[in-house]
Amino acid sequence: MLMRNMRSGNKIAGAILKGILISGGIAIAATSPYFIPMALPKIIRYAAYKFNKARERKKFLRSFYYLRTHGFISIENRRGQIYISLTPEGKKAAGKYQINDLEIKRPKKWDGRWRILIFDIANRHKIKREALRGKIKQLGLYQLQKSVWVHPYDFKKEMALLREFFYLTKDEMQIITASEIENDAEAKDFFGLR
Repeated sequence: MLMRNMRSGNKIAGAILKGILISGGIAIAATSPYFIPMALPKIIRYAAYKFNKARERKKFLRSFYYLRTHGFISIENRRGQIYISLTPEGKKAAGKYQINDLEIKRPKKWDGRWRILIFDIANRHKIKREALRGKIKQLGLYQLQKSVWVHPYDFKKEMALLREFFYLTKDEMQIITASEIENDAEAKDFFGLR
């Protein structure tokens, strides 16, 4: 069900997973019986999630308990401290939310250099290749050739996350920075660089 919710855009579950992932885990004094409500503001802050407290607090708690009971969140009591962290399955799910939120930042001025992404993924991994291609399109890269894509702005961090998410090696996915591309008029038009 969580995977289905992720596909349909369950922002609250995504915010919880991202918040715990980004924080590296949350620690709260175990003396309080209200440790989950105490953890929520920390999770929300790390996830940079904005929500209407009155309306969404119950939804947030339900999502948290759902994630916990389905093995995505681990809660441990260690010497009077409650530690909330992601299980391996939770980290996997949180990674999907990170990929969904990827965006290439556009600086005020283009530095005149092209970032070129080349990938060569074996035919037996066709599904992975098509999923990567879809994400690259979504990020706004321009397709120069079948497996060659360009963008005028730095995307190393975003591509590193994609490489890790899709379990690609540096041989399967490479980034090149170039000062010029022959016959780049169409690419410049695509990015509005004229």
